[in-house]
Amino acid sequence: MTDEDTFPTSRRALLLTAGTAGIAALTAACARPATPGRAAPAPSGGATPGCVLAVTSGAGPNYVGRGRTRSDVTEGREGVPLRLELTVVSVKDGCRPLAGAAVDIWQADASGVYSEGKETWLRGVQVTDAAGRASFGTIVPGWYAGLAPHIHFKVRPDARSETTSQFFLPDAFLKEVYGRQPYARRKAPRDPNGNDDRYRAADGRMTLTPAQDGTGYRAAFTVGLS
Repeated sequence: MTDEDTFPTSRRALLLTAGTAGIAALTAACARPATPGRAAPAPSGGATPGCVLAVTSGAGPNYVGRGRTRSDVTEGREGVPLRLELTVVSVKDGCRPLAGAAVDIWQADASGVYSEGKETWLRGVQVTDAAGRASFGTIVPGWYAGLAPHIHFKVRPDARSETTSQFFLPDAFLKEVYGRQPYARRKAPRDPNGNDDRYRAADGRMTLTPAQDGTGYRAAFTVGLS
């Protein structure tokens, strides 16, 4: 199944939009670790990391509406476990954690296929707690259609607004994971991310930094909303 997402807004266009209309969505990334595969240190004193402007993208044809409210979205799908830990913050309030925001994720399985119809695997919603946090138990997504492997997400801070984007994963990480089963049942692309204009436009700002966590990985990311 293909995913013809909306072509991303360029960084320059997004900056101009934010400066003139103030309607751009913002994404704040936790400080990147100096060594790939190691978790970034937590901010001291409860401080939140600085917010940076990031590229947003469309929901794509595989979005089927708000999913089931749950943390574990795997439903038994095979794949390398990935714990996605998100924090949603309000940029206009100095990156204050935003409670009560609905966070929706959806993604392909290890074979690059999305659930459809009455299927619900690898789709789900969490509502952020008082600290703005929401976490999901999922798997590393498979590849398809020459696009960079990704996890879609949508954040609804209230009933009137929403922000849609997607997370990417580092090339070296993907190559290592795709050498394992069940991903290795298909020949993995040599350059998982290189042919996707959306990945290049994001310039690393939407790329997760997975850290080893038992038999799988965990990745934390802070999403800032204007």
